[in-house]
Amino acid sequence: MVPWGGVTCCLSAAALYLLGRSSGKDAEVLKSVTRVNQLKDLAQLLEAANKVLPFVVTISGRVSSDTPINCEYSGLRGVIVEETAEQHFLKHNDAGSWIQDSALMLSMCKEVPWYLDDGSARVYVVGARGAAGLVLTVGSEVFEESGRSLVRGTLDYLQGLKMLGVKRIERVLPTGTPLTVVGEAIKDDIGTVRIQRPLKGPFYVSHKTIDQLIANLGKWARWYKYASMGFAAFGFYLIAKQAFQYIMERKRHWEMKKRVLDAAAKRTTPDNEGSNGDAENGVNGARKDGKMPDICVICLEQEYNSVFVPCGHMCCCVTCSSHLTSCPLCRSRIGQVVKTFRH
Repeated sequence: MVPWGGVTCCLSAAALYLLGRSSGKDAEVLKSVTRVNQLKDLAQLLEAANKVLPFVVTISGRVSSDTPINCEYSGLRGVIVEETAEQHFLKHNDAGSWIQDSALMLSMCKEVPWYLDDGSARVYVVGARGAAGLVLTVGSEVFEESGRSLVRGTLDYLQGLKMLGVKRIERVLPTGTPLTVVGEAIKDDIGTVRIQRPLKGPFYVSHKTIDQLIANLGKWARWYKYASMGFAAFGFYLIAKQAFQYIMERKRHWEMKKRVLDAAAKRTTPDNEGSNGDAENGVNGARKDGKMPDICVICLEQEYNSVFVPCGHMCCCVTCSSHLTSCPLCRSRIGQVVKTFRH
């Protein structure tokens, strides 16, 4: 039998190890990226490092845009706005009770060209929605109660539904938010400096500083490492336990087989000198004399007093029969054990 629990723990340990290794590598890469203290220096660095591709840097500044988005519900001005609408309702289940559930009705995102500005220069950020570490601020969260008509409400009720209302959530990246961006710096033909995702390398847009990002990645790398070691140890324990139980089971079957053969050898009393009738009388006489006792073939101590169903063999006591799954004589599976009585 395959120890699926141990195998699952070992696979989880391998996945956690890979995650920890990836976080550790990202932390080391972030330590080696070029730090730009002022955005006005980035253009000069690009000209000096035009032979280094990709040129990964980290910059900081405040979010700005020439055409910001005015949020409908919160009134904030932002450069990235996500709106979601969820329909909340009660659903009638098979048990006869009502449970609350929801379904996504609307999900859309708006983004305008935006840049980071530190007072010395501006650098445009491209593809920020796909960057790691980007967290949008919840601008508003409104719940609109259902105002359906009586007819529509009755139809929903007949379908096992009770509409509660619509929950609208607006998430936004407001203008003026301080951000740290790690990515590839490029300059286009008209001299505009941009930060984008590199073909190979880190791409972060976060509210944390570069030092906080490095510390956070290092912390997660250590946690993944410890969790991986714990899952691996537990998985190996489960596999070793299963292997030990399998070995002991095989050993017990071998010892049982040997005891059955030894018991059968002791019970065999060849009598080739007389006729069949004499042999039967000799067997009965031997049983009466105690030479061939009706003992259990497992413990060799108690008399056998149980019958195995469906094979019909009677060779074990009730105590030993309770620990068996197959008949010691024919190896067929035991469906039921019936205790017998003698007068």
